[in-house]
Amino acid sequence: MGAKKGGSFDTLVGLYHFMFDRVPKGLDIVPPRPRKENPFRKDGMTLVSKVKVEQDLKGSVIKAVELIGGLGKVISPGDRVMVKPNFNSPDPYPGSSDLEFLKVVIQLLREAGAKVVVGESSGGIWRPTRRVMEKLDALRQLTDIGAEVIAFDDRRWDWVKVRVDGDYRKEVTVPRSLYESDKIVYLPCMKTHQLGRFSLSLKLAVGYVHPGERRSMHMRNLERKVAEFNLALQPDLIIMDGRKAFISGGPDKGELVEPGVIMASGEQVSIDVEALRILGSYKGKNRLLPDPYDSPQIATALRHGLGSKEYRVVS
Repeated sequence: MGAKKGGSFDTLVGLYHFMFDRVPKGLDIVPPRPRKENPFRKDGMTLVSKVKVEQDLKGSVIKAVELIGGLGKVISPGDRVMVKPNFNSPDPYPGSSDLEFLKVVIQLLREAGAKVVVGESSGGIWRPTRRVMEKLDALRQLTDIGAEVIAFDDRRWDWVKVRVDGDYRKEVTVPRSLYESDKIVYLPCMKTHQLGRFSLSLKLAVGYVHPGERRSMHMRNLERKVAEFNLALQPDLIIMDGRKAFISGGPDKGELVEPGVIMASGEQVSIDVEALRILGSYKGKNRLLPDPYDSPQIATALRHGLGSKEYRVVS
């Protein structure tokens, strides 16, 4: 009975955040983070690795990154690296990031000499983020290994407004702690999304947008707005956990399959397209299009120069 009451209370709290979170006034206005050339390329083509996972999770992550050139391409000793997982809701993997996968990536970044910070902001109906991470036991486990954890919505003034030249977005409010990080690593799950068709690396950007700006994105042109959020900043490295995936529903619950892969790339469009080809190989009730490049998220990202149509899969 108590759990039911707690669940109802949490729902009310989440709805309050979804409806009434507001962007603070007087924030600094800044340009987008400078775009860097993708270092994970060969013969002018973006590399996307795809590694079949057997038993050794750490070894599989290492192989996925080494196949495209290795951590040394982007991570230097002393770098402050912001790791962006997927803790949108308090649901088990792949509704949320797998903690063992996250801890492996943190360990590898530390071994490369980086100072690692984990940053996230959950969806409106599930916030506050700290509560989501507590329900997933993420806060305790990450604290136990000495990781610094930032729930973006805990920090009222830790935000900057980024001017972007989008068709649907002119500004995107993002955490200053993320904007000023030396490097950014994305850890998306692989899944469909009831409203946005799919939730991969481009969609992961929603988790750093100020909660007060998220309501409007659902009103119209959701998928195109999601892509334009990425004009504010881009990751230096993406490591996608596709050991399990949703092929219908999502982002919190859905029909589960097990592709059994881990993927890595330095470019969001290419890794998302390859993931869409994997998701599309299953028969699920979803809104995925036969050609991933026709998807509004992908088409909008390409129009803004956030990727290219040419990539090479290495495995």
